[in-house]
Amino acid sequence: MELSFYKYQGTGNDFVMIDDRDQRFDEKNLSLVQKLCDRKFGIGADGLILIRNHAEFDFEMIYFNADGSQSMCGNGSRCAVAFSAFLGIIKEKTHFLAIDGSHEAILAGDQVELMMGNVSGITESLGDFFVNTGSPHHIRFVEKAKDYPVFDQGRAIRYDACYAPAGTNVNFVEKISDHEVFVRTYERGVENETLSCGTGVTAAAIAFGALQNQNQVKINTLGGKLSVKFQQDQLGGYRDIWLIGPAEQVFSGKIIL
Repeated sequence: MELSFYKYQGTGNDFVMIDDRDQRFDEKNLSLVQKLCDRKFGIGADGLILIRNHAEFDFEMIYFNADGSQSMCGNGSRCAVAFSAFLGIIKEKTHFLAIDGSHEAILAGDQVELMMGNVSGITESLGDFFVNTGSPHHIRFVEKAKDYPVFDQGRAIRYDACYAPAGTNVNFVEKISDHEVFVRTYERGVENETLSCGTGVTAAAIAFGALQNQNQVKINTLGGKLSVKFQQDQLGGYRDIWLIGPAEQVFSGKIIL
């Protein structure tokens, strides 16, 4: 069997993209997902995304982490929007379905502005913060994030008993200014640090914004720059959350399975 694919990246978070509007891809074949995402024996990616038709939306995004598990993915969603525009499914605006519900997005040049789901609030966990932005995120503020042991500390928190059995993603956040942070992320499902994480920087921005009384935060990651803007409601939740950054097609190809 020959499979056509495209490779996209959003601030270094990379994805295998498949036009599956004919629904030929077996989404229950998780070993195939793992193989395609394998950087040694497959194409290599942090995750795999299927684009499918949907009667009520412009398209549906089916997202898999590299290990075959599923969750919401912010950078993956932005890449899915760019890919769908490339396929001619959408133009400048879209309304699509992901695992956590419906999303809106706007394309502005190479930038994709993605509306995230509402966030109910920020809670305390292990002396740090916890925010669920469609995927769970533990937020720890640190100094000198560039030198922080992200893999070791991230893995320890990811597997802490308080997050069993599903685990959590872990973000390490360094304040740069009152409006800007540097974020490094250990991602469950990848089980390693990634160059960027969309749901993670969104969670970090909300936690940082709450501390600084800001509703727009610039984000630096190892893979590039993003920004997040949001509004807080009267009940302490967050809405009108937008994740903004670039999404780029890297290459396309075919693989024999």
